[in-house]
Amino acid sequence: MTGRVLTAGLPSAAVQVLRSRYDVVELPGGPDRDGFLAEHAETVTAAVTTSVSGLDATLMARLPTLGAVINIGVGYDAIDVGYATEHGIVVSNTPDVVTDCVADTAVGLLIDTLRRVPAADRFVRDGLWPRQPQFPPATKVSGRRVGILGLGRIGAAIATRLTAFGCPITYHSRSPVPDVPYTYAESPLALARAVEVLVVAVSGGAGTENLVDRAVIEALGPQGYLINVARGSVVDEQALIDLLSGGGLAGAGLDVYADEPHVPEALRKSDNVVLLPHIGSATTETRTAMLELALRNLDSYLTDGSLLTPVPETAGGHQK
Repeated sequence: MTGRVLTAGLPSAAVQVLRSRYDVVELPGGPDRDGFLAEHAETVTAAVTTSVSGLDATLMARLPTLGAVINIGVGYDAIDVGYATEHGIVVSNTPDVVTDCVADTAVGLLIDTLRRVPAADRFVRDGLWPRQPQFPPATKVSGRRVGILGLGRIGAAIATRLTAFGCPITYHSRSPVPDVPYTYAESPLALARAVEVLVVAVSGGAGTENLVDRAVIEALGPQGYLINVARGSVVDEQALIDLLSGGGLAGAGLDVYADEPHVPEALRKSDNVVLLPHIGSATTETRTAMLELALRNLDSYLTDGSLLTPVPETAGGHQK
């Protein structure tokens, strides 16, 4: 199978790697896009994108020979998988290779939030220690009751790490996971009522939008904490802001937001929130592994039309 490979929203280093192996065209933004598509759309066989940039139905509809979307990332809610499935376009992602680093980030974010590590760092950097010898006490992590929303690969890895801290684990997924030593909660609300810290690790997309709504956040209570390494769409961001500012929640650690890269000022100014710029998988080792798996998927598709790691919705008959 031959044809051009379209890149959409990739870092320049990834584009250079692709150019060394394939006939690549890079999708521009703004007013240049229409002219670009008029010249290249008929020849594009596969597209490579990221979990952030994605590929929507409007763009796919303008690529009549598109057969595969290769996603560098585990989340694929930014890709219109429904349109792809309907039009016979297969989609791959990069599961497994991101698990460890996202789980590490979740645990680090939890510790930073409960122990107020960034605030303590600012306390020292701002020269406050000589004038205020006692930094305010924080919250103990070890033994804290933790709830994990979404016990998939990443959620299970988070649970394993937190078990080492002596944290009792309760979880909610679409259905109970067999052979795990954790307590199952029947709903996100029941989960929040049972724990002191809620870690969000579900997939994004329409099916999980506002899954953590105001009622769930309220159920955590004034001593509770929310950690989100999933997608910003999963949490009712305005409700989160209201409860943080009004004392209804002790704190939050966030790697993802509703309108990235735009983070509400109320969150940026809040001293009981730890904010990361969506870096859950952002290590050199993991990003390299993600690109390598994406390249293997692309090679496989261009060789015989199959994918190594197709997403479930488009997997039928295309997996090696």
